[in-house]
Amino acid sequence: MPAIICVPARNEEDALPTLIAALCDLAVPPMELDVCIYLDRCNDGSAALLADKAAKLPFRLVVEHGGASVEANAGAARRAAFAMGLGMLGGREGLIFTTDADSAPERDWIAAGQRALAQADVVAGRIMRVDAMRDTEQSRLEHYYDRLHRYRRMIDPVPWEARDTHHFSGGANMAVRASAYRAIGGFRPLASGEDATLLDDAARAGFRVRRDAAMVVETSSRRIGRVAEGLAGTLRALDAGRQVRVANPRGAAWQWQAQATARRSFPAIDQAEVRVALGDLLGLTADHVLGVARDCPNAEAFAMRIVPAPRCHGDTIMLAEAEDLLAAMEGAVEGEWREIAA
Repeated sequence: MPAIICVPARNEEDALPTLIAALCDLAVPPMELDVCIYLDRCNDGSAALLADKAAKLPFRLVVEHGGASVEANAGAARRAAFAMGLGMLGGREGLIFTTDADSAPERDWIAAGQRALAQADVVAGRIMRVDAMRDTEQSRLEHYYDRLHRYRRMIDPVPWEARDTHHFSGGANMAVRASAYRAIGGFRPLASGEDATLLDDAARAGFRVRRDAAMVVETSSRRIGRVAEGLAGTLRALDAGRQVRVANPRGAAWQWQAQATARRSFPAIDQAEVRVALGDLLGLTADHVLGVARDCPNAEAFAMRIVPAPRCHGDTIMLAEAEDLLAAMEGAVEGEWREIAA
């Protein structure tokens, strides 16, 4: 099955040599591999640099220059890069990978993504930051969110999730089956968050979304970024002493437990008592529950669509308090497991 790497880039002349070197070093399984780079209104030397390297690369490199017909935002640029890849595939199935121009995939990136996509339809890999040790608060925040996502899969396990999972949902490290991407409708043209939105859209459509720590990309810890609400802005804010506040994890716990219940209920949703019980939990009528179920292709889509945003614990709290609450929540689940095992 062919694989295509799609990368949006905007004035990344300094970063592109590192990316290209990493792509040249990939240990690629026996498969067709192409690389598409979409230059989003670049006015630096990116085009000349890529033209100079193209003939010496171990893969086919296709470069396209963005114009006024494409919106100037991160989502539109990544969507345009994927359109290049889909055009090369025609109507064929294939595996589409994406990263950022200031990033460098590890050598086994394609192989790890291929293994992950044998279990799922969309995969988000782990993103490692260069010089992460100096950004202690950001590292602490990322560790917290990793724990929170692992807790999610403790209370709402799915068979396609990776054993070594994580919380990241960034476009710097994603892969998707071409058929799933077409069905989802692709990246939305958003100024930021197009990557996380794609994962949400995929789950709501009933596709299997996997977060796999075996698929690794290293990205920069630069403070000057291309997106107003991106990582660079977060790091600058932390440098300036911003206090880290996060959503209360008890709200997420309620939502994930409700999704687990909805997932279990879906196969028996034609039974009135099942619909009533789920509706009582969610504050919905049994008829509404049935209406949503009839519009869903599987239990994943149903669980993602029927459960509303948390109606309790909607406050934000300091990171230290959230860490303590999460530890108590983890301990409670582990205690339940010990009781079952006994």
